[in-house]
Amino acid sequence: MTQAISGGLCTKGATLRLCGWRDGPPATYSHTLPGSGSVADAGREMKFPMAKDSLFAILMRSPWWISIVAAAGVVAAVRLVVPEVYAFFAALPFIVIGCVAGWRQLRAPSAARVADTLEAVRAMSWEGFSIALADALRDDGYVVSRLTGAAADFELAKAGRISLVGCKRWKAARTGVDPLRDLYDAKCAREAHECIYVATGEITDGALAFAGDKNIRLIHGAELAKLLPRVRRV
Repeated sequence: MTQAISGGLCTKGATLRLCGWRDGPPATYSHTLPGSGSVADAGREMKFPMAKDSLFAILMRSPWWISIVAAAGVVAAVRLVVPEVYAFFAALPFIVIGCVAGWRQLRAPSAARVADTLEAVRAMSWEGFSIALADALRDDGYVVSRLTGAAADFELAKAGRISLVGCKRWKAARTGVDPLRDLYDAKCAREAHECIYVATGEITDGALAFAGDKNIRLIHGAELAKLLPRVRRV
């Protein structure tokens, strides 16, 4: 029998381990349009996680041209003390970050499209929404199984990794900690590697903090629009 205990640990018989870390730290979930990453890409990205407040992480979230300006500044400063070719190599990480950020931002949905998709998703029935979500995940190569529990609605399987998805409260105007805690407990009980929560409304600060602490991936806003690119208002 498996049960969750304090501190995010799980027990199974006499074995004690960190929940969800059976094969290393859990990967985050990210489903994007072709060319800007996929659910599968997210697992690969998390093999070398970047500190949230590191310089490169901040640049990845910033407009692409900021990284290019930083690269130019590095070249201008370093070339004063070393040959120009070495100055270029010193700036190369900033150039790479700028290119990656620019590509992602180019592929990101517009604000109008995000608003249109979220409005359409909120208007869907549970049956229609769950089918659209399951189809999107299958398109990304996952085996999708429906669950009957209150905390998790889908189980995803791919390459030996199991993910739980909670999405039945997708229409909620505000998402607090409680449904995320229930989903995390379900992940521990089923010994899943990761869990994902889907929402169209506001995520409270407490819920954001809990999700960050427990490695729960939140899919909402622009990310949800990427996940369901074919959903539009009728």
